[in-house]
Amino acid sequence: MSGQMYLAYDYPLLSVFWSMLVFFLWIMWFILLFRIIVDIFRDDDMGGWAKAGWLVLVIVLPFLGVFIYVIARGKGMGRREVAQARAQQESFESYVRETAKGGGRSSSVDELAKLSEIRARGDITDEEFRKAKELVLSDYGPSAGAGAGAGTGTGANAGPSTSGR
Repeated sequence: MSGQMYLAYDYPLLSVFWSMLVFFLWIMWFILLFRIIVDIFRDDDMGGWAKAGWLVLVIVLPFLGVFIYVIARGKGMGRREVAQARAQQESFESYVRETAKGGGRSSSVDELAKLSEIRARGDITDEEFRKAKELVLSDYGPSAGAGAGAGTGTGANAGPSTSGR
């Protein structure tokens, strides 16, 4: 039991910091290695044999291969990283724009639900509801609220439907 207690004294604080530094550098090395491998495959300017050569060099002689790659192609690696980030950002922004545009127009189900509520309140007649429903289902004409008054063709019924009876 006394041998276990002396273990902490055999491993001083400076050695703990040194071990943490070595472990950190080891993790950073693997991160750099994987980023370089991804960059090798991402580069469209390199041919297949050049990619294979760099990959073999980086895998067979990892320290030397990574250092040579960073020195020889490091600037291009950064440019490709920025170009990919910009492309992803533009793709995301275009997706958001398209989604936002699609959200402004209500679907036919939403319009039918609104028509149903208007008919339940008694603002439109069954005949007006039927004509507006035909317009919505045929995907012809304006939205449901305007389609109810415009679809009937009678000015007498259009006035009271908006009065809020």
